[in-house]
Amino acid sequence: MTTEIESFIHYLEDVKQSSKNTVVSYQRDLRQLKEYLERQGIEEPAKVTRTCLNSYISYLERKGKATTTISRILASTKAFFHYELMEGNIRRDPAELLKTPKIEKKVPVILTVEEVNRFLEQPEGEGTKEVRDKAMLELLYATGIRVSELIGLELQDVNLAVGFLTCRDGEKERVIPFDKKVNQYLRAYLEKARPELLKGNESSWLFTNCSGKQMSRQGFWKIVKYYGDKAGIQVDITPHTLRHSFAAHLISSGADIQAVQTMLGHADLATTLAYQGYIQKQH
Repeated sequence: MTTEIESFIHYLEDVKQSSKNTVVSYQRDLRQLKEYLERQGIEEPAKVTRTCLNSYISYLERKGKATTTISRILASTKAFFHYELMEGNIRRDPAELLKTPKIEKKVPVILTVEEVNRFLEQPEGEGTKEVRDKAMLELLYATGIRVSELIGLELQDVNLAVGFLTCRDGEKERVIPFDKKVNQYLRAYLEKARPELLKGNESSWLFTNCSGKQMSRQGFWKIVKYYGDKAGIQVDITPHTLRHSFAAHLISSGADIQAVQTMLGHADLATTLAYQGYIQKQH
């Protein structure tokens, strides 16, 4: 099956113009499938049956592969055999009726109001990093924006005079207000800490790292982990934890569900409504 897989990969690259990550992922998944089938004495796509593929799924489950991983492997397998059928290399698609395993949604970690307050109190002092970190964390929790949106903010996206920021998600954008307290933290950062981080250089990014470059996701994740440990929070806290906590706290305090949906940028109201279920489970 090596030749057929290589042909499919070229199709993904040249015709579908798939991303590098997609191509690498499909290639890895299909090589593993090929190795499994060869151990069963099957070396041609035309000899692969639905029973063979179901056996492979069972094999992956026995190995303890995550449901999300199996779903991805199934997507790769389905795409490959659909291509083989389209090319006329097989008469029937053995993967067509394969069922994707149901992925159970994990209940997100939601901090209590007391835990959030303890966490936000950790960056203290007048040091450059502490002032920046305080502004970032307070803004993240006060607005519920995504990490990618936070580190993607530019100076022009923040209006301190009125107290709101503009978030852009592709072609969509939404305006989110923040309170006077966050406004003060942002002013302190912009007036003193940010110029010190830039060391005389210019940047359009609102938040920068110690080298004056755009803050990375990994860099910010380390900041969150550091202050989470410092606050003695027992659960595994990530940048997204503050977004989940922001939504849950707003809803539990009686905020309008559609207003929360707008602030979070959820396309589907059901995604926002799910927080009501999470809150009920915690009580």
